[in-house]
Amino acid sequence: MPLLATPAIVLSSLRYGETSKIVRLATREHGIQSAIAKGALRPKSRFGAALQVLCLGHAQLILSERRELHTLTAFDVVDLPLSLTADLDRYCSAIALAEVTSRVGPTAAHSELFDLLRQSLTLLQTAPTEALEALSLRLLWRLVEELGYQPALDHCVRCGADIPADGVLIFAPEEGGALCARCATGSGPARLGPEDREALSALVGDGADLPVLDERHAAAHRRLLSRFIRWHVASGHALPGLEFWSGRSWGKP
Repeated sequence: MPLLATPAIVLSSLRYGETSKIVRLATREHGIQSAIAKGALRPKSRFGAALQVLCLGHAQLILSERRELHTLTAFDVVDLPLSLTADLDRYCSAIALAEVTSRVGPTAAHSELFDLLRQSLTLLQTAPTEALEALSLRLLWRLVEELGYQPALDHCVRCGADIPADGVLIFAPEEGGALCARCATGSGPARLGPEDREALSALVGDGADLPVLDERHAAAHRRLLSRFIRWHVASGHALPGLEFWSGRSWGKP
């Protein structure tokens, strides 16, 4: 069995039996992988406290050629983001990112996805409190784009017609983006006024300043993004971390 050494981020951790853990890892060279850490829960385990969710380190894996569960033989910690665990807003944002990555990230090499997740966790640790909510929206939209699901904002997802550059934006998360006035029917699509439309463009884009969102508008943007992810990215998977991030009142315990 081949031995693999790679930078990795712990996306999830599950107790297995009396003494072991099964972890889900984002690796830089080999995508998303699952591995068993035998003896990780023993008092004198060589893993110690290394296998905490969101922890960055160097993993050593023995790859199985017959099944998808590999064997983790070592995990040397590079960064244990304690500042995330001390702040619920930061932590639930990070968990939402890790959960989406774990559920739908590719098992093939995708270094850009790993680098984006690593950068996102760093930004969540250092962001000013007042910018945190809008930043979490931008980071999740970036993750969606990296996974290949960027929303269409400048053309109708049904007929391909150009969307006017100003006015109300009709956005249908279940269909993947904007609808023209002719194609928009029923009560499903969201209708974003000019301010919310500008905010969405800034969140989906890369170079614009983060928008300033009050509590009501920020909650609406979280619900919109959560609907988009459930339909286009998660493919029916339950995402409790994302739902908690979407539904909670920010700035409150």
